[in-house]
Amino acid sequence: MPMRIDPWGEAISRDYARLMEEFGISSFDDLADQVPDPSHLVRRKIIFGHRDFGRVLKAIEKGNSFVTMTGLMPSGRMHLGHKLVVDQLIWYQKHGADIFLCVADLEAHTTRKLTLEQTRKIAIEEYLVNFQALGLDLRKCNLYFQSQSDAVRNLAFTLGTKINYSMLKAIYGFGGTTSASHMFYPTIDISDILHPQLKEFGGPRPSVIPVGVDQDPHLRLARDIAARFKDDYKFVAPSSTYHRLMWGLDGGDKMSSSKPETAIFLTDTPKDAELKIKDAFTGGQPTASEQRELGGDPSRCVIYEMCVYHLMMDDTELLQMREECKAGKIICGECKKKALDLLKKFLSDHAKKRKEAVKVVEKLLK
Repeated sequence: MPMRIDPWGEAISRDYARLMEEFGISSFDDLADQVPDPSHLVRRKIIFGHRDFGRVLKAIEKGNSFVTMTGLMPSGRMHLGHKLVVDQLIWYQKHGADIFLCVADLEAHTTRKLTLEQTRKIAIEEYLVNFQALGLDLRKCNLYFQSQSDAVRNLAFTLGTKINYSMLKAIYGFGGTTSASHMFYPTIDISDILHPQLKEFGGPRPSVIPVGVDQDPHLRLARDIAARFKDDYKFVAPSSTYHRLMWGLDGGDKMSSSKPETAIFLTDTPKDAELKIKDAFTGGQPTASEQRELGGDPSRCVIYEMCVYHLMMDDTELLQMREECKAGKIICGECKKKALDLLKKFLSDHAKKRKEAVKVVEKLLK
């Protein structure tokens, strides 16, 4: 059976090889050696796939203008899974990207039934403050709210002239109960992706959208529509990169704001984290003695994954943890303690940075 990806669903296949094959995503391994000053997300193959990222690398190499575009949907609390995109934005900002950051309040309003007032509050308190505290300089970003952008709305109506229901059904699986607003939203989304190439925002140039593979339907539609409007706008087909999604703490599909027990939120206290890590799923054996004898499986362990993605930046130290786990030299309790110590420090430091970030965001949105 063909695979289907739902950008708004909770479940997503982790068969990345099959996803790449079915949806025409290229392996990032082919380009990894060309990335200047690669981040840990590249070194550790957390970024696993791409579409046309080579043209972005050429722009970086030559010092030419290029865009990094992303959106945040303000429908719940921000967790470590969301941090993956921010880490990438920080890297792009250091390498000269013109960053467009969209607050997807219309998406949250359409698909999560929140009011625009609710989405604004969530966007500021849970996302923008955290983005700034993590190290992204919002003052140097093109930050906007979907509901307030005439350029995005006007372009969406134009792009929508070459989008029909059959296309949307084929990509998103929309059925007879899907609301008209929900069906129109992808047109807004691809307008977000393509509008940085309008003349008033810098004109046609390479762009890259870093996403989890669950967001790929939007990229496929955007690339299709960019080609259909090439004569009108001279759009350069948007490039994209794909990162692995973080498991939920229970070992489930992915961290989710709607399932607090599965996620470490950026506003969690160290005590909150301690309670969650205590019950987190690991790749260990049922007993300590079996673990010593048989070793564990880091590839199935959410604690190890958290260290890979966020907590342990020293590659040598990380590899040592992995090998000691597989050899049974350490047991799950020891790994949890090490990860928890690192996580507590991160959350404490981040809480302090948030206080300063609040001032920046308040001033920015005056």
